[in-house]
Amino acid sequence: MTSAPVPFQVYETGTYLHGTKADLAPGDLLVPGYASNYEEGRTSHHVYVSETLDAAAWGAELATGDGPGRIYLVEPTGVLEDDPNVTDKKFPGNPTRSYRTSEPVRIVSELKGWVGHSPEQITAMLNGLADLRRRGIAEILD
Repeated sequence: MTSAPVPFQVYETGTYLHGTKADLAPGDLLVPGYASNYEEGRTSHHVYVSETLDAAAWGAELATGDGPGRIYLVEPTGVLEDDPNVTDKKFPGNPTRSYRTSEPVRIVSELKGWVGHSPEQITAMLNGLADLRRRGIAEILD
């Protein structure tokens, strides 16, 4: 079992993580062009990855769907760029180590036994996101 996620702490140098509720297998490809997990009616033009367990856990916990959150170790097949939704918009630089790509990302393995955020943290995040949507400022740059 891994420890609880720590903001800005790299999981393992050189390892990329992706959080989702999708049930995937090693070798499967994540590709752009599917419905966004974070904005109803939006098609995502990128696949998002992170080097931190914290960011991947948020991805898994906030993803749409009924299944359990899952975190995968992944291998990008193309060029990564800083995720503009957090880089310099919310955090100067890229301390979340969050990236995106318009190319496929290959599933290497599933990270088992990860510890996520507390129910209170998840509720606070969901309430904060709902407030941003109500105020019309929940912009996703994709």
